[in-house]
Amino acid sequence: MSGEGTAPGTAAGTVPGTTAEGPVARLTGLVAALRDHGFGIGTGETVDAGLALEAVGFADRERMREALAATLLHGERQRPVFDRVFDLYFPAVVTAPEGHGDGPGDAAALAALRTRIAEALAAGDAALLDRLAAEAVAGFGGYGSGPGTDGWSSYQALSRVRPETLLARVRAARTAAGREPDFTDRLLDDEIRRAVEGFRERVRTEARRRVAERRGRDEVARRAVAATADRVDFLLAGREQLDELRRTVRPLARKLATRLAARRRRASRGAIDLRRTLRGSLSTGGVPVRPVLRRRRPGRPELVLLCDVSGSVAGFAQFTMVLVQALHDQFSRVRVFAFVNRCDEVTGLLSPGAADPAGLGGRILAGARLTGWHGQSDYGTALAEFAERYADAVGPRTVVFVLGDARTNNADPRPEALRLIAERARRVHWLNPERPALWGTGDSVAPLYAELVDMRPCRNARQLGDLITRLLPV
Repeated sequence: MSGEGTAPGTAAGTVPGTTAEGPVARLTGLVAALRDHGFGIGTGETVDAGLALEAVGFADRERMREALAATLLHGERQRPVFDRVFDLYFPAVVTAPEGHGDGPGDAAALAALRTRIAEALAAGDAALLDRLAAEAVAGFGGYGSGPGTDGWSSYQALSRVRPETLLARVRAARTAAGREPDFTDRLLDDEIRRAVEGFRERVRTEARRRVAERRGRDEVARRAVAATADRVDFLLAGREQLDELRRTVRPLARKLATRLAARRRRASRGAIDLRRTLRGSLSTGGVPVRPVLRRRRPGRPELVLLCDVSGSVAGFAQFTMVLVQALHDQFSRVRVFAFVNRCDEVTGLLSPGAADPAGLGGRILAGARLTGWHGQSDYGTALAEFAERYADAVGPRTVVFVLGDARTNNADPRPEALRLIAERARRVHWLNPERPALWGTGDSVAPLYAELVDMRPCRNARQLGDLITRLLPV
């Protein structure tokens, strides 16, 4: 790619020029940051991105964004992360007056800024909104005790400016300007809320840009840019991220089904049949030119899920339930059990055609008996009840997955119940959403259970898919 030593334009909305770093270094930094976030970008795609930049030039930043997205991304779900990383490596230059926003004219300046933001939102002026976002961060997002600032915070800026409270002003301005669409007021309000959220994202982008100037883009891209939903820790995922994960269940299930089918095809060839191979080699002078393989009987395992649905691990358990249900054709039988301190079967609640996955947790809590006299998780009691009431669910062809953090709230862990399940089953795998460094801390009995069954960390959807593919027998 040509232009290594050139400096792109520095007008608002364009890439800032620099003599210390050219576009090739920025592109390779962008690709490295995206790879850190799990994007599968090869050398050929990087070269294509460079050629795309050479074709579109550097005058129009949005054209650059779209050119790089078209050459580097493999799916629309990667776009939010890409946009945030792109804004770090190819930031827009927007000048704004510096200041803490804590002087005597603070209230008046804040009120004036809010008025200008409302007017820009009503007009839909993207360039002006970029400048106002820069002013919001410069004036009200700085923190520190010195004459300058020790850092920048989008949270602090947004908590002062509060753009979400401007809906009434923007609605009034649009109505007065004759911009109200021929739809209901509710649709207009939804449009304004999207515009406000867009401004909030502009503020976050500007704060990340300023922090990156001080700490370095690579560190900020790694630490301050949220990962894609499949790489977010189950225990840290919010409602929006869990909803995004549920939307990925079907595509992920198809991918895992393809992997499992490929493994079965390879495994069906079987090992070499030495006797038949040697017998066949007699016609070639004793040289085994054509090895004879034992044909394995095709079979699908039985699967049992035993899931803790209490507290923060509930999202992890529910997502896994929905994923396994989507994979039900890969197993001869699937049974699902949920527990808090009592254990009950919930297979029927995951039947095909059931209500949407978002309501699964509520259906389980309403339709199953999972708690006794208290509402805290009790692994010992739940495992013992499962071993006693549902002994028929586990047999020599059954693979059991236990999902939970193994935190017993200081109750008796009753390891003998887990040992009994392990003796009956073909194999037991425990998927723990906590980091291994936390196993055994506080009320965790993970090390005790790990002595009896295979316990593995499973912190996000990507790890879950890999573990299911590797651990299931063929």
